[in-house]
Amino acid sequence: MSASNQLFEVNDLHLSLPDMTRKPLIGAAPRIEILKGLSFTLPEGAIVGIVGESGSGKSTLGRALVRLLEPTAGTIHYRGQDITHLSESELKPLRRDLQMIFQDPMSSLNPRHTVGRIIAGPMHRYGVDNPRQRALAMLERVGLPASFATRYPHELSGGQRQRVGIARDIALNPSFVLADEIVSGLDVSSQAQVLSLLRELAADMAITIAFISHDLSVIRTLCSHVIVLNLGEIVEAGECSAIFDNPQSEITRSLIDAIPLPEIDESWFATA
Repeated sequence: MSASNQLFEVNDLHLSLPDMTRKPLIGAAPRIEILKGLSFTLPEGAIVGIVGESGSGKSTLGRALVRLLEPTAGTIHYRGQDITHLSESELKPLRRDLQMIFQDPMSSLNPRHTVGRIIAGPMHRYGVDNPRQRALAMLERVGLPASFATRYPHELSGGQRQRVGIARDIALNPSFVLADEIVSGLDVSSQAQVLSLLRELAADMAITIAFISHDLSVIRTLCSHVIVLNLGEIVEAGECSAIFDNPQSEITRSLIDAIPLPEIDESWFATA
C-alpha cells in the first residue's frame, strides 16, 4: 500500500503465543507462531480491511497494532515512533490515540453503569474537559438521542450498544480505531447503519480504521484498502478495487468464491 502519510509502518512482524492445549504439567507451554513476518503500511485516514479465514491471524494482528499483544520480533512504528516493545507505562500516552471497538459490546460495556457514565469514563481518565456534556454530544453524533445517557446496556438493542461503544471511543478523538468483527452479530439494517456511521466518522474526524471481518461484501463496500491473511502471512494487499477485480492469490480467489458478494444497496446508508 502506498500513501503520502503512513500512520503505521509494520516490518517483518512475528508474534507467538503459548499453546495452552499442549501445556505440560510442569513448565511453560510451547509457543505457536501466529504472525509470520508481516510487512505493510496503513495510510493515514484510510479504512483498511483485514480479512482471512478463521485462524489466519486477523484479530492477533489487530491487537498487536494497538499493543494489546507484544510482538515476538519485527517492528511496529506508529507515526514514526517504534512502539513494538514499549512498556505499559510508556504506552499510556498513546492509549487515547489507539482505540478498539469489540465484537460483543455487552462484554465491553459495564452492565452496572449507565450509558452516559460508560462514555464519560475514559474522558475522566484522560482529563477531557466537560465529559458529561461531551458524552451527550457523542451520543447524538452516533445517532442516539441524549436521553439514552440514563439507560443501561441491557435496555438497548445490539446495534444501539455498538453505537455506544463507538461513541465511547470517538469521544477521545483517537487517530486510530480497530474494529474487530463489530457488525457480525447485527441484522442487515443495523449493519448498514453502523457501516455508514464508521464511514462518516473516518471522513469527518480523520480517523484511520482497521476493520476486521469475515464478510467480504462488507469489506468491499466500506474499505479503501484490504490485507488478506492466510495462516499468519499476507497473501495479498492493496486497494480494494484492484484486489477484488483482479485477485492474484488463490487464497483471495477462494475467499471471494466462497462468499457471495451482492451489491449492497447504497440507500441503506441513508438511514444511519
